[in-house]
Amino acid sequence: MSIDSPSRQARRRMVAPLALMALLGAWAMRDAAGQPSGSAQTVMPTPGTDRPDRGDDARIARGRYLAVAGDCVACHTLSHAAPFSGGRAVQTPFGAVLSANLTPDIATGIGRYDGDTFYRALHEGIDREGRHLYPAFPYPSYTRLTREDSDAIYAYLRSLKPVSHSVDRNQLRFPFNVRALMGIWNMLFLDKGPYRPDPARSPEWNRGAYLVQGLGHCEACHTPRDALGGPRRDEAFRGGRFADWFAPDITQNRRTGIGSWSREQLMEFLRDGRNVHGGASGEMAEVVSFSTSQLNDADLAAVTGYITTLAPSPDEAPQSADKATIAKGEAIWLDACAACHRDDGRGVPRMFPPMKGNANAQQRDPTTMLHYILAGAQHRPTDDAPTPFSMPAFAWKLDDTQIAAVATYARNSWGNVAAPVQAPDVTELRRALQKAHAAMPTWPPAEAPSADLKRPGPSTLSSAETDSRDNGTSRAGAEGTH
Repeated sequence: MSIDSPSRQARRRMVAPLALMALLGAWAMRDAAGQPSGSAQTVMPTPGTDRPDRGDDARIARGRYLAVAGDCVACHTLSHAAPFSGGRAVQTPFGAVLSANLTPDIATGIGRYDGDTFYRALHEGIDREGRHLYPAFPYPSYTRLTREDSDAIYAYLRSLKPVSHSVDRNQLRFPFNVRALMGIWNMLFLDKGPYRPDPARSPEWNRGAYLVQGLGHCEACHTPRDALGGPRRDEAFRGGRFADWFAPDITQNRRTGIGSWSREQLMEFLRDGRNVHGGASGEMAEVVSFSTSQLNDADLAAVTGYITTLAPSPDEAPQSADKATIAKGEAIWLDACAACHRDDGRGVPRMFPPMKGNANAQQRDPTTMLHYILAGAQHRPTDDAPTPFSMPAFAWKLDDTQIAAVATYARNSWGNVAAPVQAPDVTELRRALQKAHAAMPTWPPAEAPSADLKRPGPSTLSSAETDSRDNGTSRAGAEGTH
């Protein structure tokens, strides 16, 4: 885990005022059409001069494996679209950033890149035309890659079938759409350079650090960020909010982190997407499905070996919940949750995650837990765990006060300790999910449901024909169409 040095902290204090000056002068960087200009143009090598020979099977195969380790397909592929053809939105506090087309199409992809310009994009966050990229593309992590690995990934991507897919990537509002401002951001937050092995550590540990800090870009989600979107590296891996999720603490804290997990249990989670402690859903389910479940045994052992050495985050003493809220939450738990997670919160390991001792339930930010309750969840199948267990959505059944109560109960029962959940937090997340998913029901309902006994209960907004295969998706609670 990297921690800011005094020199870096001093540099931030000196450079931060420049950000304000740059914002005030941003209008001057607009061209005649009123659009933000990029950074200074750089003379580029002739494109395509080192296009890999398709007979270079070993190099391409290595590149494919490294692209899997980096989970590239997840962000660079729209649902039902060609792999790596781009266009998927990555939500940030400053707006959505659309991923690039990574196929070797000349007009819309990386067909005009060569090995040098591709490496510069990974290493410095600069595209072929010399423009700054945004760190939604995690070049602050990819800068750790060796040139050899960069060239292998480039060879693999160049071996793909070109797909013509033009992506309008200029989605951010002014002044965040002024890419040149990223030069200041990089001065503050980019530690450029390949990973430097720690000679005091084993080769396996260093391999794990290289994968976690670099290709795996785990800090991109699991580390909190400041107001400028920069990682708080002195709090690395202690959990971070992104979009409508909170990536949990993965340090050795035994309450909110994974300190109670054995190395074998962590390896099982990364390989299968589940273990006796919980299951991977949402964004992490994609990481497991597309990436960690496909790592070879040596790399999986290296990743787990490194993660299990992360220093535990400081334990906090959260505010206690009032007895009335706990009592209300318990009643809702017994009615809506206990059938799967049991009265005692022990669940059914590897099927329905136990809430007793559940680190995800005890995070300082309850967003992910509330996301599950509102929208449901679904495990993605893997080769070793092919059954996609799911949790139904409760946005159609429980109001915001009820969801806050049952979440508070689960976060403070069976030995769990966490701050109470407030109803306005549920309301805010519900609105965000409604904006992202049109099928998410509003609350309170616009019309009271009929009482013709075709619906399960007086608060149910969905018909009896609800299709459980939609659990965990934006259509959860809607009438079945399969």
